[in-house]
Amino acid sequence: MSSQSDPLPDSFRLSMLIYDTRYRSMTIQIVALIGALLGALFLIDNTISNLNALGKEIDFGFLSEPAGYDINQRLVDYMSRDTHLRASFIGLLNTLLIAVLGCAMATVLGVVIGVLRLSSNWLVARIMTVYVEMFRNVPVLLWIVLAMAVLIESLPSPRDFRGENPEASMMLFDSVAITNRGFYIPEALFSRSFGNIHFFGDSSLRFDLSLDLLALLAVLFGSIYAVRRLGKWAHAKQEATGLRPTTWHYTLAILVVPMLILLTVLGFHLGYPELKGFNFSGGTYMRNSLIALWLALSMYTAAFIAEIVRGGILAISKGQTEAASALGLRPSRTMRLVILPQAMRVIIPPLISQYLNLTKNSSLAIAVGYMDITGTLGGITMNQTGRELESVLMLMLVYLVISLSISLVMNWYNERVKLVER
Repeated sequence: MSSQSDPLPDSFRLSMLIYDTRYRSMTIQIVALIGALLGALFLIDNTISNLNALGKEIDFGFLSEPAGYDINQRLVDYMSRDTHLRASFIGLLNTLLIAVLGCAMATVLGVVIGVLRLSSNWLVARIMTVYVEMFRNVPVLLWIVLAMAVLIESLPSPRDFRGENPEASMMLFDSVAITNRGFYIPEALFSRSFGNIHFFGDSSLRFDLSLDLLALLAVLFGSIYAVRRLGKWAHAKQEATGLRPTTWHYTLAILVVPMLILLTVLGFHLGYPELKGFNFSGGTYMRNSLIALWLALSMYTAAFIAEIVRGGILAISKGQTEAASALGLRPSRTMRLVILPQAMRVIIPPLISQYLNLTKNSSLAIAVGYMDITGTLGGITMNQTGRELESVLMLMLVYLVISLSISLVMNWYNERVKLVER
């Protein structure tokens, strides 16, 4: 009786890296990687050599030199004799401000417009369609410039608020002034304070963090957490007994009472803008460049978000709506409690791209004179110091970090809301 043994595997040969399908793909990837690295090294070496020939070695020491220019809209203290690093830090804060405000407003507008595009009312649906098509098909830079022009040309100047019979008047019990120079709104003030925390001493990145603000945020998030716990308790009670307990008065008390106590302890009051001379003083000043950029970016991005929301809603089976209607739910509650929670799993991934686009489009702020990170580090600082490469590299790094941070947060949220298979 004879037995047949398995054939011995072929010994490895260099030709197998090309002709053997088990190794060919890896070989191609390694060669491509080496080629890309060599190309990058050639470009870097060539750039450094050319800069050395021009007497412009790569040096970031310019960041410690005095900036010598002012920044019209800022969140923290800044003076023209501060360093370029400080100016870049102020510009970064302005970029983050417009990104946060823009994403919030664009999301609200986009969800509302996306839902209304599916309205059974023919006129409402067509008006929303016109809005979406109009904003999507015109470059955002034109909308920014148009918004700035409208604010400058259509709103009254501060001098129109003067005299016995002024041509313009303040709004909301004389607490808000809307002018062609910007908006003046009440400012939150405290007669008592917990103090500030100083970061980075006297360095270029110095800033003070208010303990009052931290206390307000702590109370707010604590109240929200307590309301969520109360909601889970009510849901568990409903699952156990079939009856959901009334909790709205507890929710209202949890959200309002602790905040009122803290505001009373801090001596909260409002500082109102007042017309003094040829301009308003006091209150919080929002320049027209900030308002124009905020409105234009929000309304432009909202058109894209509306289409994402509409597509997400259409992705949900009509049987869900019919089932909710059979249970007696009104259309508004069906949309809020049944359709949108399921549609969010379809909406979130493309929504991340729109948030990233809005943040990057904020670099167009220089067109209306809003000093963001592009206007400071990538504009005046680069022109004054002649450090183009260093400024552009730092600018690219800033936008890369911001974009990756937004993606990280939104991907985390997407993981929280996605369906879990059993």
